[in-house]
Formats: sequence, C-alpha cells, structure tokens
Amino acid sequence: MMIQEGKVSFQGYQTYYRIVNPEGKNIPLLLLHGGPGSTHNSFEVLDSLAYESDRPLIMYDQLGCGESSLCASHPDLWTMDTWIDELINLREKLKLEKVHLLGHSFGGMLLLSYLVERKPKGIASIILSSTLSSSSLWREETHRLVNLLPDFERQTIVTCEAMESYSSLEFQLAVKHYSEKFVFSDPGKEGPECLHRKKVFGKESYETAWGPCEFSPTGTLKDYDVTSFLSNITCPTLLLSGVNDESTPLQNKVMYDALTCEKKWVLFQKSRHMSYYEENEKYQKTVADFLTQVEHQHE
Repeated sequence: MMIQEGKVSFQGYQTYYRIVNPEGKNIPLLLLHGGPGSTHNSFEVLDSLAYESDRPLIMYDQLGCGESSLCASHPDLWTMDTWIDELINLREKLKLEKVHLLGHSFGGMLLLSYLVERKPKGIASIILSSTLSSSSLWREETHRLVNLLPDFERQTIVTCEAMESYSSLEFQLAVKHYSEKFVFSDPGKEGPECLHRKKVFGKESYETAWGPCEFSPTGTLKDYDVTSFLSNITCPTLLLSGVNDESTPLQNKVMYDALTCEKKWVLFQKSRHMSYYEENEKYQKTVADFLTQVEHQHE
C-alpha cells in the first residue's frame, strides 16, 4: 500500500497530511475529521477504499491536533474561518483542483460552512457523515438522548451542566455511558491499530470552539446554523448516519429535506456515531458506489 505523508505551511504553522494511493486515476476523496481536535487516525480504517475505487484518499490533521501544529494558548485561532482557510490552503498546496469531500461530525460542519461561505470550485460531490447543520438542534437532540439514560446519570448531567462543572467522576461516568450508547466503544488492542494509537487531541481547540460539554455548545460554534443555506448546494450529496447515532435521524432528515440537489441518505442499522468503523465494509461500498456513479454521470 503506497502512502505519502507530509506537511504544508499555513499561516506560520504546519498542517500534516496523509495520502493513500497517491497515483490513483480517479478524482481524489478528501476527508475532514471530527472534533474539532479529534485527528485523522480513525479514518485509516478506510485505507482500502483508495484502491477499491482507484483514487487518492487524502486525510489530514486539522490545526491544533495530531501531527499538525498544536498552537497552544492561541484561543483566537479556533473559529470556523481558521479551519476553512486551512482547508483552502491544503487544496492549493496539494493541487486538488477537483475533489470529492467527506466530512464526519465536526468535519461535516466544516465542509458545509466551506461550501456555503466560500462557494469553492471543483467540488465533484460531498458526503455528510454523522454530522449536523445546526448547533441548537444538536443541543436539543443530544439532550433527548441524555433523557434515555438511567435517571441518576441523566440528573447528574443536567446538574453538572447547570453548575458548569464537568470534572466530577459521576459526570465522567455518565458521559462514558452516553458515549457507549450513541458514539463509540473503544475496541482496545483487539481493534485496528489506528483506533488505539496514542494521539494528540486538540483540547484547546475543542473547548474554545465547542465548549467543555458535548451536549451544550458554548464556544465559537454555538450559533452555527447553515440549514437555510443548504438549498444553495448544487453538487451531488450523500448523507450517512447510524440508527443509534448522536447525529440523530431527525438531524439528518432536516439536512436531507433542506437539500435540493441530487441527494441520497443511507441509515446504517448497526451503527452509532462511527459507522465508517462499525459497518466498515458496507460504508466503503456505499461511498465507492456513490463516487463511481457521480463520476460516470458527469464524464
């Protein structure tokens, strides 16, 4: 498996990138990871997609995490504009004139903001993977999921949010149970190496942009809402999410209904927030078939 790694300069910092099958003949697929601050690592479970669809598969660590510059004590950096500018810079430096884009979770927020605010050229299609178009709807839906937890855990979360106190063991255990139900369970050493590899999480970028609590955005992204602008997107769009995903079916239906372009939504029946891992084979085939269809239709 041929893998090319490197870094590109960005505003005095460095953005790390990783390309699988750099000589692939079809349109590259550029992956935008979640968080903010969560790194590209888990995307490596998709490496074989690069060869199955014969295209470069490009992933990178967004500024503030992973192998990219960490920029500690620079809270002014952590706005959507910074990450959009970084994406634009990466495309320019890697000469990605035409690409498919896949954004997972926060990566989908970044992808949508990029399209809505900058109206870039050369986007062949987009894939919205377990993401959101509205922070306020995310708040409502994740709190609905919190209400499905045992009473003690639900009350712990509600109380800690009201007090803005998130360090207690009780709160951490409640969040862990929430994550196991709706996000992801760490497979440990039995899982793929990329999932248990030590990574540098962007704590400052996450807490500044989102906030200290998964359920209640309070940072620079708290007013994010691009739902009313989705009708302006013209490229083919694929939505992917899990039945038990914190990116709930309602959130995905809101996005799907707002889109007026060629669109498709696949709901994975055995997945939480990381369907690209939990139903990896089906996820890869779904993505590969979509990209192939787009490319054949627009030859």
